Amino acid sequence: MTDAENIEHAEHAGNDTAERADVQAVPTDFEPLTATYERLRHSTDAAELSEFARRPLPDRAEQAAFSRATALLEAVAGNPHTPLEDRIFLAETMPFPNILVKLSTDASVEVRKAVAGNADDKNWLVGRLTKDESAEVRDIALRNKRTSWKMRLEGAQDPNMDTQTLDFLGALGTELEPKAPAVLASMVRRAVALNPNTSPAMLAKLAEDPSGEVVRAAQSRRA
Repeated sequence: MTDAENIEHAEHAGNDTAERADVQAVPTDFEPLTATYERLRHSTDAAELSEFARRPLPDRAEQAAFSRATALLEAVAGNPHTPLEDRIFLAETMPFPNILVKLSTDASVEVRKAVAGNADDKNWLVGRLTKDESAEVRDIALRNKRTSWKMRLEGAQDPNMDTQTLDFLGALGTELEPKAPAVLASMVRRAVALNPNTSPAMLAKLAEDPSGEVVRAAQSRRA
């Protein structure tokens, strides 16, 4: 056998070995992503769903495994048979939009409250929660730093807003978030000053606000 033939024979042998290794690398019980997703989405096994919800995620360096795990967590998050405490856990700790979106429409107010307070929320998602049917969810969403100033302004203008949240909104740009955009923060404080649910104590503070517009709004309420 010539040298060239020896080389060709060795290459074929190496390829055969690699192919066998690839086949062996795939577990015989491997379940495709779509099949696992649908199984978890419709599962009624609370123990299985709980275990999956609490399972540590693979390292991000293992891209395929990490992507698979986060995709499957979406199915777990959206399954009402997942125990409430596990859905709350995911809502509080997950930074992934696909999972938080699922949980943001959960039937449980406690789960939606946890999503509303998640610091990793996208601003459009937390903005949606400022319109939630639950006052508790709305209030927590308005306190989230991811909430846009537009949503904060609308919250300050809401005649059904509770006093505690108005106290929070009325302090933005002064006592809270002092480096906030001055014009936007003062617009929110002015809206708080005009809100009929604002407490007398907050109204007194706003009457001494650095912004003349806010002061005039507060004084008009106290007149």
